Amino acid sequence: MNKFIKILFISLSVLLFVFILSYKLNNTKDTVQKIKERGEILVGTTGDYQPMSYLNPQTKTYVGFDVELIEDLAKDLNVKIKYIPTTWPTLMADTIVGKFDLAICGITITNDRKKQALMSNGYLRNGKTVLCRKEDLNKYVNLESINKPEVRVMENPGGLNEKFAREKLPKAILIIHDINQEIPELIANGKADVMITETTEAIFYASKNKKLAVPLAKKPFTKSQIGILLPKENKMLLKYVNKFLSKERNSGRLKQLEEKYLFE
Repeated sequence: MNKFIKILFISLSVLLFVFILSYKLNNTKDTVQKIKERGEILVGTTGDYQPMSYLNPQTKTYVGFDVELIEDLAKDLNVKIKYIPTTWPTLMADTIVGKFDLAICGITITNDRKKQALMSNGYLRNGKTVLCRKEDLNKYVNLESINKPEVRVMENPGGLNEKFAREKLPKAILIIHDINQEIPELIANGKADVMITETTEAIFYASKNKKLAVPLAKKPFTKSQIGILLPKENKMLLKYVNKFLSKERNSGRLKQLEEKYLFE
């Protein structure tokens, strides 16, 4: 009887070991391999940030610098793209829980984001600047000229633009508007005076609307880089992404996209 119990115990132990080993192998399989086996890459994007990532309401398709960039990555992986909608207030939480393999939508690389998740190498220079009406081109030339009780600053909620405005412009009137892509037109029509945003977005909207201007396009308040955001466990995918970005830079593709979307 004791011999039978011993054999049974050994058999169960072996089965348990095999189960645990199989489970670990499956869960430690790198994300790149999983993406290729799945046949698609899950891409988180807000779709509200021109010229980086914008969901066209008519065609229901995404367009922009980051959209073409991620299409290049998908081709490099030989997979399709499945876009997962996210928002600026929920971007980090969605990334942490692994709602998508990576996120791309004009995301500024910051130390705070790098503490919570992974970020790729930068692929586009950026910085906080001013978008205002052309008639105010010489009026809003520094933080002091904006940080006044009569100046209306409009921002979308949950992103670094709102955070910057709250920290650097406490005296100004802060107006929160949910739909980011509507703000430039509201500025142009006098519903607010200033939008603090990235140089990429500011230059884009000023090129599309003659009423708008970017007084600090070449001298932004901050200097930063845009990168791709990934969950912490996607380290192998991060290596792949960084190699991919290096190829895009060396081939001149990044410069091509910059000229197409920022200075068209």
